Amino acid sequence: MDARYGRIVFDEWAVISLLANKARVLAYIGPRNDDFLKNFVMDLGALRAGLLTENYGAGDFEFARHGIGTGFESFMVLGRALYLICNNTRESMETIAQNPRWLAAQVPFSELSEKVRAHPLFIAGGDTKLFK
Repeated sequence: MDARYGRIVFDEWAVISLLANKARVLAYIGPRNDDFLKNFVMDLGALRAGLLTENYGAGDFEFARHGIGTGFESFMVLGRALYLICNNTRESMETIAQNPRWLAAQVPFSELSEKVRAHPLFIAGGDTKLFK
């Protein structure tokens, strides 16, 4: 994405689990390692409703156009109660999308989405039934 965009699109990436309504960070890359989970609920912002519903299946994603600061810009469903959170802690999605290179930068994100749709992730020992 970064190569197609010409600079960093998302400086924060996290894989989270929301099994049993408990947020757990399974993997994190970004500038706020200690503060990510602490601010998680507040940073969900406009994505909260989509993230907490079961209307999405593996590979589905949503963008928040007006996320500001550490407010999350995007999530992708990786599997049952598993999500990839993508965020730019300095720019909003609206600003990112104004760059004409944004269309090309979305291609790898879409390709990842299709791979996840074909092969959802599961937590070992967790509920492995597929949804949607």
